[in-house]
Amino acid sequence: MKAVIQDRYGSPDVLELRDVDKPAPAADEVLVRVHAAAVNAYDWHALHGDPYVSRLLFFGLRRPKARIRGRDFAGRVEAVGSEVKGLAPGDEVFGEADGAFAEYVCAPATAVAAKPTRLSFEQAAAMPLAANTALIGLRDIAKVQPGQKVLVNGASGGVGTFAVQLAKAYGADVTGVCRTRNVDLVRSLGADHVIDYTQEDFTRGGPRYDIVLDLVGNHSLTALRRALTPTGTLVLSGGGVYQGGSLVGPMALFIRRQLLAPFVRQRLLELPARQTKENLTALRELVDSGEIAPVIDRTYSLGEVPEAIRYVAIEHARAKVVITV
Repeated sequence: MKAVIQDRYGSPDVLELRDVDKPAPAADEVLVRVHAAAVNAYDWHALHGDPYVSRLLFFGLRRPKARIRGRDFAGRVEAVGSEVKGLAPGDEVFGEADGAFAEYVCAPATAVAAKPTRLSFEQAAAMPLAANTALIGLRDIAKVQPGQKVLVNGASGGVGTFAVQLAKAYGADVTGVCRTRNVDLVRSLGADHVIDYTQEDFTRGGPRYDIVLDLVGNHSLTALRRALTPTGTLVLSGGGVYQGGSLVGPMALFIRRQLLAPFVRQRLLELPARQTKENLTALRELVDSGEIAPVIDRTYSLGEVPEAIRYVAIEHARAKVVITV
């Protein structure tokens, strides 16, 4: 099969489209014929092994542990492991696993679910990591309630576009923060208010919010707390693309949060990485009910993955960038 391979850390130029052996599913895995995949900030971080501490914790110290890049996918089940129940060859699915920039990917059955029927493979591939992150951040971590004032910093990004829609679906009054060119997009997603960060800093004066979902990491913890009510909730993601080349990067904000959180009334929280079939099923139901929908900026072919990642990192793509396989 063809796959996008990374043998060393570096720029998108280190990626190569090569022929490799098709993987075989373990007992608890499914083999999926990939029809589409999606680019995430995660791919940029894994490509560069940045921040450097993440090489020790996640990616591999000297070289990438996962040689095939990509995380989100949608396609058809090719084969299932001996312990897998509820999935069969031919099923249309979407999910999350390392190695999605390839013609086939093996994924834990617990991270795969039936594809939303109203979505194309390209649209479905745009959902798993980004929509799941937004779902966990708002529903599970912040526990958003109807009528609360929610601000999404990074509202036009992959996670942000889902977060705006989800917050509205939960009955919140939603403010989205984005750059000038994306104001109309964020408003079209249902945001009640849109702040152009090139013209206004939401952390200096203005309204205070019950929940701030920070998807960018471009403000200090002190500044973010200024935007909260006295008992408000801050949820840190740190999932955006930044200049890089640092030891800890956005993790510094998380460290400060851990030190300060026990001593303040405000809830200072961070997003965990957690993929479950239950969450994917919940997202499918939200799509099928018309409450959320993926937004795609551009599509690229499998051979154009380096260009796609470069576009996300340099041009700050709005919404999702999808790879057709």
